[in-house]
Amino acid sequence: MNDRILIRPYVAGDADATIEIFLRAIREVSSKDYSIAQIEAWAKVADRGLWAERRISRPAWIAEIDGEPVGFSDLTGDGCLDMMFVHPEFQGCGVASRLLYRVEEEASKLGLKRIHTEASRTARPFFERKGFRVITEQIVEKRGQYLENFLMEKLYG
Repeated sequence: MNDRILIRPYVAGDADATIEIFLRAIREVSSKDYSIAQIEAWAKVADRGLWAERRISRPAWIAEIDGEPVGFSDLTGDGCLDMMFVHPEFQGCGVASRLLYRVEEEASKLGLKRIHTEASRTARPFFERKGFRVITEQIVEKRGQYLENFLMEKLYG
């Protein structure tokens, strides 16, 4: 694992950085797997306050390299890894692996036996390499566009 990557708890002041990472990751990375119209529908944050409230309401983490946020993730109480995004310039550096490791540590601490996520086409291979399996393919609607994703899970214990 990359020793330059620091994983720390999300704080309220991280909202803008996480929004930027989210938007850039979708527009610059997921654009290879989805149409322009799908990307435009997906890559929006309608309510910055609601975004910040969701992140702060659950265990969430920021990945930093040299003090700069480069990725983030979170975990809901029922074991849903709701979001995991890595800045396009830091793809393939171990950021997502470090974030997932931290999510798994938290799940273990909470006594969870399962982590589940709705992975995009882009993220599916990463999660498969990390031991997740596809439960089902899904079609989700975002602002009038339909996007394929995958309900995936990893069981523990």
